[in-house]
Amino acid sequence: MKTKNILLLLIIVVVLISVLYSFMGSQDQSAYADEITKEREDKDRFMRTSAESPFAGHTEDFKGLNYFPPDARYKVTADITPIQNKKMVVLVTNDGNEQRYIEYAYADFDLDGLHNRLLILEVIDMGPFKGKLFLAFGDDTSAGDTYGAGRYLDVSKTPGSNTITLDFNKAYNPYCAYIEKYSCPFPPPENLLKVSLRAGEKNYH
Repeated sequence: MKTKNILLLLIIVVVLISVLYSFMGSQDQSAYADEITKEREDKDRFMRTSAESPFAGHTEDFKGLNYFPPDARYKVTADITPIQNKKMVVLVTNDGNEQRYIEYAYADFDLDGLHNRLLILEVIDMGPFKGKLFLAFGDDTSAGDTYGAGRYLDVSKTPGSNTITLDFNKAYNPYCAYIEKYSCPFPPPENLLKVSLRAGEKNYH
């Protein structure tokens, strides 16, 4: 086979592989967006119908939650560094009370050319959430497009792993963003990020 024909064949193969990967990537993005949309629909249903909803008793006032469009760019893999000499952290709440936590780990990731570090805490007070992880953060959208007192992100313990997935498309408002009677801790100072996380839940009103 002539060299020119070999080169032509290689070019065709490369193009076909690129098209295939692009198609598969588009499918993955679409499936991910559908997953996020379904979770948001389920949460709206909970807010509208559950007796545990902050809107329980006056669900006629519930207009649906507001979100940024799903964007897989804000689903990041962060390096996780367990904290060895753990200290207690006391967070002030919106109603002037305090909640106690213990340091658990740092999560480091890069986004939009900025390095970001978040402190993950562990619940130590007695109750059903004892031992669960707690991650509250603020960013450059806070008090603008998003709730001024910060948002929360659910994370789980990953024993033995040196990474953790932070999906900011799933960032949500504390209940005090809707009803003032709820007591919600503010993010620790080190979790006030300089980056704009245009993902997850926006302001309710």
